[in-house]
Amino acid sequence: MKAFVMKEIGKVGFTDKPIPQPGPVDAVVRTTSGLICTSDTHTVSGGMGPKEKNLTLGHEAVGVVHEVGSEVRDFRPGDRVLVGAITPDWGSAAAQNGYPSQSGGPLNGFKFANIKDGIFAEYFHVNEADANLAKIPDSISDDVAVYCADMFSTGFMGAEHGNIPVGGTVAVLAQGPVGMMATVGARLRGAGLVIGIESVPRRQEIARTYGADEIVDFTKEDVVERVLELTRGEGVDTAIEALGADSTFQTAVKITKPGGTISNIGYFWEGEFVHIPRVEWGVGMADKTIATGLCPGGRLRMERLLRLLENHRVDPTHMTTHRFSFDEMERAFEVADKKLEDVIKVLITF
Repeated sequence: MKAFVMKEIGKVGFTDKPIPQPGPVDAVVRTTSGLICTSDTHTVSGGMGPKEKNLTLGHEAVGVVHEVGSEVRDFRPGDRVLVGAITPDWGSAAAQNGYPSQSGGPLNGFKFANIKDGIFAEYFHVNEADANLAKIPDSISDDVAVYCADMFSTGFMGAEHGNIPVGGTVAVLAQGPVGMMATVGARLRGAGLVIGIESVPRRQEIARTYGADEIVDFTKEDVVERVLELTRGEGVDTAIEALGADSTFQTAVKITKPGGTISNIGYFWEGEFVHIPRVEWGVGMADKTIATGLCPGGRLRMERLLRLLENHRVDPTHMTTHRFSFDEMERAFEVADKKLEDVIKVLITF
């Protein structure tokens, strides 16, 4: 089969690989649609993550079951399925303790293009199929369902971990795809005011479509001053950091009121430390909670996210700015990596 791989740090391209084989409880899926994630480009640039040559990239996919292991009960070849970006080992101690995304060690529920080949190939392997696959309803097309794999799951997690009170105030720092879905999640969780922090006009526009009541452009005004103005000097109940930058994280701490929550969903891929501003943190005593997490995966999570699509709670296709075939993957990856042409999300069809 054809696979799109990281040939070495900084270099990508196609190679041929054998079609994977399922273990007794596993499945092999024929890929039909995938999305390029910023973390894919971070992997290739040498940020935190694997360094293996010829590692197949990608972790956001839907497809059709090609083959299942002898012990798989609920899925058969021909089923159209969604696969979460995170495919935990559900029997692990971490999963039993309530943290399946960390099964096998920190972030090790994140297997695709991390500790095994990813999904940018004609076929890919899924561990524990009954627990990590979800059937896609006939009413949902592949190009829509694929957003559940990561963007929905991660973005909504930002709101879920944010302890948002009904009618509360929320700031979402950065309106990339995950930030946009955090904005949607904040509205779904009952926020009364959602403030989007973003400088790119197209992203500002789409963020408003997704429910941002106010937009603060950090290139034109002081974010802390403006957020305090919008919240009558109090700060927000919840600040969702959706970028993964030290400066943005510090801003999140500064704009959160005492007793509020900083919910981090950003991927900090460079630097040795992330800093907490001491005074605005109340010198460690302001009851500001810092919540972190890795994109939740698993069948139940994916089924719930598909239900939001089935009942038209959100339309993710506003984020699809570019579409390429798998044969055009090198150009597609360049567009995503270099952020060309006002790209937001790149869809790959197989």
